[in-house]
Order: sequence, then C-alpha cells, then structure tokens
Amino acid sequence: ALVNGKHPCDTDVSPQLQCLDSNEQEVIVIQDTGFTVKIQAPGTEPFDLQVSPQEMVQEIHQVLMDREDTCHRTCFSLQLDGNVLDNFAELKSIEGRTCPGDKPYTVREARIHVRHIRDLLKSLDPSDAYNGVDCNSLSFLSVFTDGDLGDSGKRKKKGSDLEQIDCTPPEHILPGSKERPLVPLQPQNKDWKPMQCLKVLTMSGWNPPPGNRKMHGDLMYLYMVTVEERHISITASTRGFYLNQSTTYTFNPKPANPSFLSHSLVELLSQISPAFKKNFTVLQKTRVQRHPFERIATPFQVYSWTAPQVDHTMDCVRAEDAYTSRLGYEEHIPGQTRDWNEELQTTRELARKNLPERLLRERAIFKVHSDFAAAATRGSMAVIDGNVMAINPGEETRMQMFIWNNIFFSLGFDVRDHYRELGGDAAAHAAPTNDLNGVRAYGAVDVEGLYTLGTVVVDYRGYRVTAQSIIPGILEREQEQSVIYGSIDFGKTVVSHGKYLELLERTSRPLKVQRHNVLNEKDESVELCSSVECKGIIGNDGRHYILDLLRTFPPDLNFLPVEGEELSPESVRQGFPRQHRHRLACLRQELIEAFVEHRYLLFMKMAALQLMQQKANKESKMATLTENNSPEAACESPLDGKAEDSIPGLAQAKELAESLAAEDGSDPKSREVVLNACKAVGSISNTSFDIRFNPDIFSPGVRFPEDSVDDIQKQKQLLKDAAAFLVSCQIPSLVKDCLDHSALPMDGATLTEALHQRGINVRYLGNVLEFVDKTPAKAQLEHFYRIGISELITRCAKHIFKTYLQGVELSALSAAVSHFLNCFLSSFPDAVAHLPADELVSRRKNRKRRNRVPGGGDNTAWASLTPSELWKNIVSEAQSYYNFTLHCENADQVVEKYGLQKITLLREISIKAGIQILIKEYNFDSRHKPAFTEEDILNIFPVVKHVNPKASDAFHFFQSGQAKVQQGYLKEGCELINEALNLFNNVYGAMHVEICACLRLLARLNYIMGDHHEALSNQQKAVLMSERVLGVEHPNTIQEYMHLALYCFANGQLSTALKLLYRARYLMLMVCGEDHPEMALLDSNIGLVLHGVMEYDLSLRFLENALAINSKYHGPRSLKVALSHHLVARVYESKAEFRSALQHEKEGYTIYKNQVGEAHEKTKESSEYLKYLTQQAVALQRTMNEIYKNGSNASIMPLKFTAPSMASVLEQLNIINGIIFIPLSQKDLENLKAEVQRRQQLQESGKSMEELTVDGPLEEPPRQLGLPVSPWPHVASK
Repeated sequence: ALVNGKHPCDTDVSPQLQCLDSNEQEVIVIQDTGFTVKIQAPGTEPFDLQVSPQEMVQEIHQVLMDREDTCHRTCFSLQLDGNVLDNFAELKSIEGRTCPGDKPYTVREARIHVRHIRDLLKSLDPSDAYNGVDCNSLSFLSVFTDGDLGDSGKRKKKGSDLEQIDCTPPEHILPGSKERPLVPLQPQNKDWKPMQCLKVLTMSGWNPPPGNRKMHGDLMYLYMVTVEERHISITASTRGFYLNQSTTYTFNPKPANPSFLSHSLVELLSQISPAFKKNFTVLQKTRVQRHPFERIATPFQVYSWTAPQVDHTMDCVRAEDAYTSRLGYEEHIPGQTRDWNEELQTTRELARKNLPERLLRERAIFKVHSDFAAAATRGSMAVIDGNVMAINPGEETRMQMFIWNNIFFSLGFDVRDHYRELGGDAAAHAAPTNDLNGVRAYGAVDVEGLYTLGTVVVDYRGYRVTAQSIIPGILEREQEQSVIYGSIDFGKTVVSHGKYLELLERTSRPLKVQRHNVLNEKDESVELCSSVECKGIIGNDGRHYILDLLRTFPPDLNFLPVEGEELSPESVRQGFPRQHRHRLACLRQELIEAFVEHRYLLFMKMAALQLMQQKANKESKMATLTENNSPEAACESPLDGKAEDSIPGLAQAKELAESLAAEDGSDPKSREVVLNACKAVGSISNTSFDIRFNPDIFSPGVRFPEDSVDDIQKQKQLLKDAAAFLVSCQIPSLVKDCLDHSALPMDGATLTEALHQRGINVRYLGNVLEFVDKTPAKAQLEHFYRIGISELITRCAKHIFKTYLQGVELSALSAAVSHFLNCFLSSFPDAVAHLPADELVSRRKNRKRRNRVPGGGDNTAWASLTPSELWKNIVSEAQSYYNFTLHCENADQVVEKYGLQKITLLREISIKAGIQILIKEYNFDSRHKPAFTEEDILNIFPVVKHVNPKASDAFHFFQSGQAKVQQGYLKEGCELINEALNLFNNVYGAMHVEICACLRLLARLNYIMGDHHEALSNQQKAVLMSERVLGVEHPNTIQEYMHLALYCFANGQLSTALKLLYRARYLMLMVCGEDHPEMALLDSNIGLVLHGVMEYDLSLRFLENALAINSKYHGPRSLKVALSHHLVARVYESKAEFRSALQHEKEGYTIYKNQVGEAHEKTKESSEYLKYLTQQAVALQRTMNEIYKNGSNASIMPLKFTAPSMASVLEQLNIINGIIFIPLSQKDLENLKAEVQRRQQLQESGKSMEELTVDGPLEEPPRQLGLPVSPWPHVASK
C-alpha cells in the first residue's frame, strides 16, 4: 500500500502512537472514537492496546515490534478467532481479541528479522544519528532533565529545599566570558555505557544455501561471536533459527547438540549466551524508558555538523545496505525499485471531497514524498561518488545523465550551451532551484489534472544534482515530438495546446500569471498561460505534465539590465540595475503577493477618495486623482514600510469600496471610479482589481505580436514597480521589524527565513546591510548587521568552496576540506596543504585516466590555496555578487572589525557546505600551527532542497486556534489547537516542524490555564522534536529550552530549570554570541531563578548583563529597561545593599513616570517600593549607628532579610516572558479556574470581553498574552 510505502522493517512508531500516552479526545470531526484491542502474544500475558479506527492492522504490527516484551518478534500474523487479518484492513472492521501467531519465514522475512534485531541492539547507539542514516538524529534534552520530566515532577518535589541545588554555571557561559568551547555541544550522559550484547553479527560466508539445503527449508546462514568469545553459526530456516555445526572452514548444516529451534533470534541467543540474555534485557528496559520522540524516525534526514570519533564495528546489516542500496544492485532486490512517478501522481489523484479523504490523501502524498526525497538523496550521492553508470557513458563527464531506481539525475552544468545566452554554468546552477520553486507553487495550487514531476535538488561535494521522477514514455521519444505546449529552445519555436491552456488558466489567478500571446518562428501568434520555457508533455499514462518551471515568477529587473529601459527612481537611487551572474533572477512568490496586497490597498484608497469627492462635490472632477497618480508614492519614506500608515481612514475606504461592489456596476459614475483606480494600479481588468504578470517580458528571444504593444508596456511598468517595491518598501519594513523586535534572526538560517518571508532574495543581502548601515538607529541593529555580515561572508566562502571541491579527487577529500577551513578560519599565516602521502605513486598515471570526477582538472590545484588568496577571493566575491565592500584581509580582521566569532563562522560554513567535523576544542588563534588536520574532517553530507507537502486542514485549524487565543478565548483556542495536533499527527506521523509549533502553543495555553504538569509534558515534546527535526542548536530549539525552563520552575524543579537555561545560554553564545536582544530575556530568566535560590552575586552578574543589553537594543527609556532596573534592585535589597537598590529603582521609577504617567499602576508600584527601600535603608543605618555608639552590647532589633518567595520569583518570570495572569497559590488557582469558567459563560451569553479586565501585572498592552501569531518563534511577538 502506498500509505506505508516504506520498508516494513523501519520501526517507525505509528502516527497515532502519540495519542497512547495522553487522554486527548479523538479528532472531533471524524466521528469514530478509539477502542481497545486485547492482544495475546505467544509466551506473554494478554494486554490491552488502545487504537483508533483509522489505523491499519499493520500499525499494530509496528507497536508490537516496539513493545518491550514483544519487540524481538517480526514474522507474525494477527489472528482473530483463528482467522488471519489482512495487514491493510482498517481496524474499524475488526473488534475483539487478536492473537499474534507465528508465520513461516521467507528469505525476505528472515532478513527483516535480522535487521530488526540489529536495530534493537543498536537502539541506544547514536552512531546512526551521527552518520545521518535512516532518519535518525540527535537529541540531548534527557542529559539535562535526567530522564523523563513527567515522572520526575513527583520525585523532585522535595527539591525545593534549596540546599540540595547546585547552581554554579560552567565558566564558559558566564556573562563576559570570551571562551566558546565546542565539546559541550554534545554532552554525554554520565551513566551512559554502551551495552554490548554481541561482538559480531554478520552474514555467513556459506550463503546462499545449496539446493539440497533449500529443500530442507534453509533460507540463509548467520555468523556470530558472542560476548563470551564463542564463534557460532546459525541457520535461518522457514521454521525459525537454530545452531548448526558449520565452522569458518567446514560446512556442516546439521543442527548442533543440544538442538533448540526458536522462532526468534533473541530467544535462541539468550539460550546460548548468558551475557546476551542479561544485557539485552537491560538494553530493552532502557530503550523503552526513553521518550518515544528520542527514537522515532524524522520525516527527512537531519545531519549533524559535529560528531565524536565513533568506533567502527562489524555490522552485517550496514554492510549489506551498502552493497544493496547504495550501488547499482538496487534493481535486483524485490520490492526495492519503486515506480516513483506513478506513486507520486497516484497519491495526488486520491479523492479529497471531505476531511477523512483529504487526510488520507495528504498522508499518502507526504509519505511518498519523504521516501522519494530519501531515495533521491541517496541516488545523487551515488552519482557523484561514481557508483552509478551514466546513460550516455561516452560523453564528457559534465554532460552525463543518470538513471537509478527510476529516478533521473542530471548535473548542474550548462550542457550543450543550453544556457549560453543566460549565463552558462551560473544559470545552469540557478535553474534547478527556480524550477523547484515553480514545482512548489504549482503543487500548492493543486489543480486536478495538472501534474508536476517529483523534484529534489541536492548539493554534494561541490556539485548540484537535480533528481526528478520520470514521465512514462519520455525516454523513448525525442523531445521535439513529445512537447505539445511551450518551447524547447527559449521561444524560437513555440506551440500551444487547448487542454493545457484550460488547466493552466485555473492556476493563473493564484499564481498571478497573465495569459498572453507570443510569436513563433513563422511569426504566428501563439497563446500561452505560462512562460515559454514551461513545457507540456502528455505521458504514456495519459497525464498532462508540466516541467521546466524555472520562470514561473516574473524576472527581477533590479538584476537584469536591459538596453533602453529605465528603472523606477527608487531602484536607480540604490544603484540598480546591476549585472548578475545569470539572467534567471526572478522575484519570489512572497514578494509578488505582498506587492499585489499593497496595490489592493492603493486601489481601495483611490476608489474611496474619488467617491468621497463625488459625494462632496459633484462638479469638481478628478483633480486629486491626477496628483496622486504615482502608485508608489504611498510608500515613499523609508521607514513607513506599510501602506496602511499613509492611508486616511482605511476602514472608511473599505466600506466605500464594498458599497461600490454592491452597486453591481450599473451606475456609470462608480464604473468610471473603478476604471480609473484599475488603471492607476495596473490591473489587467477594467472592472475589478486583478493584477497579473507576464513571465515572458524581457526573456531574450521571445517576441510579442504587434497588437499587444500597449499591454507589454504596461507589463514592463508593473515589473519595474515590483522591483522598486522590493527596495523601497520591503527592505525598510524588514529593518523596521528588526528594530521593534518582531523579527529576531539569530543565525544565517533564521536571517534567510526573515528575508524570504518578506519576499527579499538573498542576493539583496548587501543592499539590506547598506540600508542598516545608513539607518539612524544603527546601534540598535548591531546584532542584525553582525548576523548579516557573517551570512554574507560564509555564502561567499561557500561559492568558492563549491568550485574548489570540484577539483578534488575522493582520496584527498579530507585533506582538501581541512586545508580550506584552515585558510578560512585559522590565524596560522602559512597554512600548507598536506597532500595525501600517496602509497600508489607508481600507478598515479592510470589513476588519472580513470578518475571520473565531473569537471575535475588538475587534481592537486586545490593544495596551492593560501589564506590571503582565499580572503581576497571572498572580498571580491562579496563585491561582485552582493555589491558589498568587506574591509578585511583575513579571519582575524573580520573578528576584529565586525565582532564575529570564528566558532559561529565554522558552524555556518559547515551547515551550508555539508561538512561534518570532529567535536573537540579547536585552537583557531594559534599562529604556530593550523587549527584543522585532515583527521578532523569526518564526513561530507548532502544539502537537500525539496518541496514540503502541507497538511492543509490541520494548518487551518492551527491558524483558527491561534486567532481565538489572540482574541482571548483560551479554551476554544486550546480545543482547536488540540484538533490541529491530531490532524498533523494523522498526516505527518509523530515528528514534524509544524507539530513542534503546535505543541509549543499548547504548552503555553496549558500553562496560562494553570495546568503546569500538562504544560511541562507538551513543552518537553516540543523541545525533543525541535532538536530532532531542526537540529540541536537551531535558534528555535534555544527558544524551546527557555520555555521548558519556565515550566520546570513553575513545577518546582529548580535545578532542572537552571540546567536548561544554562544549556540555552551556551547554545546562544555559540550561534550568535552574547550581544543579541534575545540574550537579555535569557539572562533575566537565569538571574531571576538564581535570585530565587539565593545565589545573589551570580544573579546580579546575569541581571546586570540583561540590563545592559536591554538598554542597548530597546533604548534607555524603554519599559523593558525599567523592569530590568527593578529586578536588579530586588537582588540588591536581598543583599541588604539598599543604596544600590534605591539607585536602580529610582531609574526604573523615572522611566515609568515619563513613559506611562504618574497615575499608572506601574509607576505607583515603583513609588511604593522606593518608600519601602528607603525605610529599610534608614532602619539599617539606625542599627549601624547604634552599634558604633554602644559597642557590641547594643540591643539591636534583628533586621528582616528575606529570601524572595518562589511565588514572587515566578510572578516576575511570567512578566518578563510575556505571560499575563499568574496563579500564585492553590486558592488563586481555584479562583482563576472559576474566573475562566465565568468568562466562558459570559461569552456564551454574548457579553463582550471588554467588561472583564484581568487583575494582574501588565507589562505592555494586552498583546502580551505572549502568544506568537506566526508559527515561528523567532518572528513571534515576544
């Protein structure tokens, strides 16, 4: 079945397993509720299993293979009343008691069994995660929480006795520390010892069984060495496993004495080896105790850029994998070759009328897609490593194409001068990603009957490989015959086809593509509804495919100089148009959407203005329209950003526009108004707002008919306006968002994401940095500037590294990579490459000839690179690609001038280029020896781009849930988010980025509604998932750690909360350094918790650092700074240093007074606290005087120095983390619950929310519910 298209032995826990440990309601929309099955497995007690009706019988298989007591069985059938159940039947058709019964083995089942046993033996071993195989990835949360948080809540309640808590942070994370160690990135569990159950488990050399043994049921032979050093040979037969009498050199298949036949290899080994029996039991106990999220496979492979040196052990399954799946043998294994195209298209054709159908369809699409991405990645690596035979082996290596496992692979070079006009190899390198964006866009529109190819773009070892599924029949025909729509030569010959026009017409509105005519070679007009490059081919399966979608979105004129064309003044002022490497630069879909939205507001505004005029003064004609004719005028001043600010009475405008629509256009006056507004904003229709782009404008070689000259002129203007909109509106709005901290990039990936969300391509990075440089508030954007410079430098280095690697042969890879990193980061001035000591020198010549590296020239050229040359290249690359002038000649100057960290640069280049390095402390600054040796380079990984299929229904639920929460309806919001979580699990399985966002929001809601334990459980899942799916030091993971620490504190687990905060601080130091606005929040959290455990001096170090950072990034007069002063004052009060306390509280008071006025509750609170501090100070002084006067026998009133109560610390923690009401005691909790219920009743009775105000400290306006609007934390309102 397609849905579970993966190899059945991949023990991924079924998507619904997530529901086993919580008492969530089943999806409300799907009426069936879960039910219980009783399972009676051979040799175990019967047990109950909670299942949902949508699950298949096969998923019970998976659960049984994961359970502690049944995990060692793989070859069984489930039976009900003696009848064997069909694996693919849905459970709703079966109820009662199912008995798993043993089935006879086949060779396939025996292999699966051995592989599963190997997986169980390796289940605690992290090497698969380091090697980036089988969708394993790392997670370190359990190191800091000592196991599962849920249970520990009960254990650690006594932990509030402060004496037991060790709160000393490691030296390297203290404020001001300059040391950035790498080793703590992957902490080891103190009690983690690898458990050895077997020394060797491998296939025997006696395989396959000879004919006469096959007749006895022998399937294959295994060879093992037990921990006790016993060498044994085992037969896998149809009835199970037994010991035979073969040795390494003699074949004797007879059963050994005493004979023992077992259906499970584990039972057999437990008989033979006592050590196996003991260790396997312990191993399984430990495995089952781990959180399921630590071991479920992720949907797409995540790679780690650092790894320890792992011992290489004998492993039959890995060895077998290497020969079967990596090389050309894949075709010979039954069930391995999948018809990817058929699977991808069939899943798209599944029904989608109602929710259950859509869920099934989206789940199938997602499953096939993640399998395809994995296969395509493996194939691309095999192609570059030279393990796949080309389909045109006679051609030069750059021109070769490959087919492997029903996937077509091509390299990103300009073969046959196809892209000569457009920029040669640079264009050939950019085209696949443009094409992928097109595939993503058409896939999202999801028109029935229109098909795109499965597409994955892989960058590996300096090469770009495009992997595509194969259209049935395309290989038998010449391209000229098969293309029935579009052009194969960039518009010289063009054809069209009615069915394609009809299908593409349905995508044109959402994608904003204009239907237009072009001339073919015979000067005939041909109608298209896409760019000319987009080709339509009908496959032998009768489906309509479109491919080559590289110009789905219109060209970016800022990077496309065209003779005789003048850009808008906004663009010209910024130095555009600029020559780019290739002519395929196009605008992003997000930009097109923002631009159209912007024009829509203008359209509304113009129509409204005219109507108002008509109403006010019928005689005065369109005087103002002519003045206001430049649509860009509305967004002139650089930090306006949003069009709304400049529109008078937008609500009014909308009303008028609606009244316009209501008049059905019969009134000539209003028709004229609409016509004028349409003309002004460049709409293609005269009666309604409709902006579309002609993607063929400015395409070299495309000609348009005479009669469309006017239209083409309009389209050109529209493109110039869009390009101007990017520089005059989008870049300023990004900078504005960074200034008010609604965008908080922390590293290269989150910066790129922030750019892309606003439709800004990364090639504008130089412009963005220049804009920041000229902004008056530059000091408050220092973090953003630093991240931008770091991104710019590492991207330039990546461009150079790409071509550098292409000239390196396999045997010299680690030497070449370490040499490059030395030149890039080491202070050692004359880094010399260590050419591999070539034992094979004498045969060098014939090796040269056989070397099949595409594009490889002189294979030692890489060794001559020097640090100064590399940095010269980086500076010139920055100038030519980003038009940005870097002032530096080596890594040390970069660190000095721009305040970057070498460890951050190392992380960024490793992630971008797919390098994995040994985790150890690198001495970058030594001038006597290079930082890296070739032993430090462990691996090179592929960097993979693909489409992420969406769970649309789940996403709608999630968004409505967020909206409800924003409006303050927490309970409804919570139900919707829970609903979304169920649907996400249904589509994606248990692990996915979107599920992570869902869990985080759910945890926050649990916390606000007072259910701290549930908050802890959900947030723990969110942290684990973020580590596994995004990476252990991804900025999102850092945020999740901070939230989890807060909930731990609220649950009384103080030492865990501190450990988590220290971990977050360590990660943040490594990712972006100390000087970042987010660090202030983190340090305030740490300082508060330390204050709570009476570590006053430590607490002050963190709180004063937070104060400094807040003053820098929020300005000295901000409310955040006032709060920071107050927190510092409280610690000084606890230390009885009243003078310092008073000084800080006065500062805070002054800010409150100036910002919110004397009457505000905050100002009053501050003033009360000042009075109290003054009294305390006076009392202390009086006591001291008494002591001076009367000597030691003075009768002194004992001074009260109280440690802050946990409740007051939690209250402050909630305030700084932007959470509104704070349950302080059990009684308050009850009141709060009553209050929440009262509100809900009120809501139901239709009263407005306004009458109810929350009694509780409000730091900023009520958006402080602290609930991010966007699914991404780093762009969320904090």
